[in-house]
Amino acid sequence: MKVFELKKNLEAYLLDFRKSAKTIGLVPTMGALHSGHLALVKQALLDNHVVVVTIFVNPTQFNNSEDLIKYPRTLESDLKALNTLTPDNIVVYAPPVKDVYPQGIVSKQYNLGYIEHEMEGKFRPGHFQGVATIVENLFDIVKPNKAYFGEKDYQQLQIIKKLVEITGQPIEIIPCSILRESDGLAMSSRNQRLTPAHREAAPFIYKTLKAAKKKFGTKSASEVTNWVVNEFKKNKFLELEYFAIADQSTLKPVMRKQKFKKYRAFVAAFAGDIRLIDNIALN
Repeated sequence: MKVFELKKNLEAYLLDFRKSAKTIGLVPTMGALHSGHLALVKQALLDNHVVVVTIFVNPTQFNNSEDLIKYPRTLESDLKALNTLTPDNIVVYAPPVKDVYPQGIVSKQYNLGYIEHEMEGKFRPGHFQGVATIVENLFDIVKPNKAYFGEKDYQQLQIIKKLVEITGQPIEIIPCSILRESDGLAMSSRNQRLTPAHREAAPFIYKTLKAAKKKFGTKSASEVTNWVVNEFKKNKFLELEYFAIADQSTLKPVMRKQKFKKYRAFVAAFAGDIRLIDNIALN
């Protein structure tokens, strides 16, 4: 497994793959790898000749400076985890900030449309501009044929698709299903920061989403939303930030259910000072 800190060295290494028409897959991560990340890499390995895994805690997507400071950085254990897969076909790019942002840590500005301002966008101003900035940078560096993103960050996935549309980069975006712990909690690097009490309480999020899905079959979106809000009020370990039911493709809030449309429920909640997100397809 090759590990590069500098983009110029990575670009030089990947040049031979491009010349021989071998496909390159990209799995962007911020490290603290778990089974969910490894599932993305496994899928990318099935689809491509070589897979670039980026490990970079991107400062432009953090609107909370304390969260950036506390975000886990575990490069040594991340590399060990990747070595358990097919290391000869994996390339790691783990750069310093100055290699990614040589002109300073600033987000570009994109016209991402409506989806930028709902849900995560409402509560994390500037977040998606930072996400789009780093992903475009990585696309320019790696020039992958395919890039892999998990559906846990479903809104981010839609943002990335919009980014590709805006920039015209010839990259296929591959969505990958949410991986969960045995108790239903969506896998996340932030889970390792949960206290024992909050970790025990956190599966309530998915349990509530599953119940909301069942209710959505017979009740209106507003009735389901009110029920979810009240359920979280009863939970002393979790504080609901938002719950939303939206059109799966546009992410616009549901005003009235329509036949043949797909809907998805989204939730963000705090377990202490750890913010957790999850979502579920409703139909």
